[in-house]
Amino acid sequence: MTDNDTMLYPPLHRRLYAVWFRHMRVYTRNLLSNGLPPFLEPLIFLVGIGLGLGKYITEPMGGVEYIEYLGSGLLVTTAMFTAAFECSYGTFLRLEFEKVYDGMLAAPMTVNNLIVGEMLWAGSKGFFFSFAVLCILSAFKIVALPYGLLAPFIGFLTGVMFSTLSLFVTSFVKTINHFSFYFTGFISPMFFFSGVVFPVENLPAVVRPFAEIVPLTHSVRLVRAICINHYRSVLLFDFLYIVGFILVVGFLAIRRLRTRLVS
Repeated sequence: MTDNDTMLYPPLHRRLYAVWFRHMRVYTRNLLSNGLPPFLEPLIFLVGIGLGLGKYITEPMGGVEYIEYLGSGLLVTTAMFTAAFECSYGTFLRLEFEKVYDGMLAAPMTVNNLIVGEMLWAGSKGFFFSFAVLCILSAFKIVALPYGLLAPFIGFLTGVMFSTLSLFVTSFVKTINHFSFYFTGFISPMFFFSGVVFPVENLPAVVRPFAEIVPLTHSVRLVRAICINHYRSVLLFDFLYIVGFILVVGFLAIRRLRTRLVS
């Protein structure tokens, strides 16, 4: 890109907003069918496990009742699943079948703008669905306000984090069926080994290091601390882990997808 070409490009925030706005318009055309499943899934799990199994768990877990322990973790799992689907299946469809990116790159924007816009859109969905679940949890007095109002921002970070990972995985995928390995082999198991359903400390010593490596653990620890208003020094490490993960994996995802988009 030459200096003259750079002068023709709109400001960076407008280019990123254009990507975000395009996805928002497409998504909201069928808002009910698109938004209802990610919203209902954590609620069904909360009712089935929290109210069902929770009756048999009489001792506090993590210093709170089990229904509150589980509900606070579900605030970020909905962001994880939403962002993972958006930037895996959604990105692959736009890339290989709908050829959406070909038209978008014909506009005055770069590949980097396009991919970062995807990440911001996934983060926005993480924020929205975390907030939606928070409204239900607060209505039933499972999560207390105003502490929980910061939870959607952790949902945003979680959405961006899993968007970078999913985009990186998408850069390797040649057929859409390969995503089943990603979700069945990594995303779904991580739900049960990241402190959402039971404390990481209760895992066998052999499995515990794996739980500390996977990204969801750090989001769960942050959002739970916010919901119960109990902060520890380890939370600073969790926050730095999320930021570092976004920067490193995001860089790798952009690098690989740039090659694929311009080829």
